[in-house]
Amino acid sequence: KTPFGALPVWEEPGRPPIAHSNAILVLIGRRHGLHPKDDFEAAQHENFMCYVEDLRAKVSPTLRIKDADEKKKVREELATSFLPEWGGNVERLLGDGPFISGDKLHVADIKLHMAVRWFVGGAVDHIPATVFADFKKLTRLHDAVRDDARVKAWYAKG
Repeated sequence: KTPFGALPVWEEPGRPPIAHSNAILVLIGRRHGLHPKDDFEAAQHENFMCYVEDLRAKVSPTLRIKDADEKKKVREELATSFLPEWGGNVERLLGDGPFISGDKLHVADIKLHMAVRWFVGGAVDHIPATVFADFKKLTRLHDAVRDDARVKAWYAKG
């Protein structure tokens, strides 16, 4: 039932399934006013969402490293090379915020927040929770999503 042999998959009666988180997020965002209507602005948001996938593609394989010393080495390298570069690239593209498109929260903001939250929360051993601390705009976006009343209500559900 999975179109590409992996999750996530979005299903609706009478329609073919949709795979890949970004496609699903864009659909949900369009339906609920959480994705820009302007084509170029929407593409900018999708650009950020794809860049989060680049981050995941680089970091996720380290979850499968069995050897503790090797895992530590690889993650410490990520913390001093790829992750600061990734954060710097996002930082350069963010505007005056607090979100990607100013004052309006969109699904791309939530996706960026979730990626940063993974590290800020200390969930990835051998990568300091402060890895993105020097990126003020990225930190501001993360905090603005975290502090949004709707996001707080979602987390309060447990």
